[in-house]
Amino acid sequence: MNNRVSIQTIFSLIILIAFSSCFRTNSSSNVNNMPAVDQVFNLKTADDLYQFLTYNENSYPLISAHRGGPSDGFPENAIPTFAEVARKMPAIIECDIAMTKDSVLVLMHDETLDRTTTGKGKLSKKTYAELQELYLKDNNGQVTPYKIPTLEEALKWGIGRVIYTLDVKRSVPYEKVIESIRNNKAESNSIIITYSANQAEVVNRLAPDIMISATIKKADDLTRLSELGIPDTRLIAFVGTSEPDSTVYSVLRQHGIKSILGTIGNLDRSAERAGYQLYADFIVRGADVLSTDRPFEAWKALDFYIKKRNLESPFIN
Repeated sequence: MNNRVSIQTIFSLIILIAFSSCFRTNSSSNVNNMPAVDQVFNLKTADDLYQFLTYNENSYPLISAHRGGPSDGFPENAIPTFAEVARKMPAIIECDIAMTKDSVLVLMHDETLDRTTTGKGKLSKKTYAELQELYLKDNNGQVTPYKIPTLEEALKWGIGRVIYTLDVKRSVPYEKVIESIRNNKAESNSIIITYSANQAEVVNRLAPDIMISATIKKADDLTRLSELGIPDTRLIAFVGTSEPDSTVYSVLRQHGIKSILGTIGNLDRSAERAGYQLYADFIVRGADVLSTDRPFEAWKALDFYIKKRNLESPFIN
């Protein structure tokens, strides 16, 4: 067994060396050399994003790829993974923001490096330079040629290609994320995820023009956000990982607010058993966006749904 592990390790190193000679890494100077994706979204301003995310009877449903939509050979929270999704569908990319020891914002879900990279230990204890010595692993644990991207790199690459929902880890100040959005002129395709009304109020106070994903599982949650001065036009509602009561969808639609249903977990497993058509049923029953670990399967259903109803949007090419 140990011999086999050693051989696999050597083989992975050979692959990485081969890739490094022909693949330009995703450092900030090489963002334009990342996998090419044609323009998907016609979102030029924050106002465009508000309009696109305002509910109407002919709203265009979307997939939100959880952690960027990892698949074999494509790790989570990596720009090449985002590109693989964006080539297939107009997508929201949900990604996670962490901060290095020297205060560089990078994309990483876990506190530790062990599961998703060739490194060990806490990310917050490493400098950005140290992280650049590492390679990302896919969900099967296979080493890939991709490195940990910075938030800046992701934002620059994503303009016109994807919409981001940014999951800001607890140790990361919202101010730094907002600063990066501003510096990269990414207000038109960035949504900041919040988990409480108080968090949403902080983000809205710091950046009243930036869209917020807020947890709204009942009508009272929307009332609380309104009392804190957060306009309906700045909100997209995360309704949870199980289908809410239909009245929640009704209230949100009355306010022009689109909803994100998290199919990650039980609902994805149900669709895997019952068939991908189940994803369209979630849309029929009131969801506008499906946050899923199975973006390609879910898109099959939504693509059929969109074509059957001749849905179009001026904000999608």
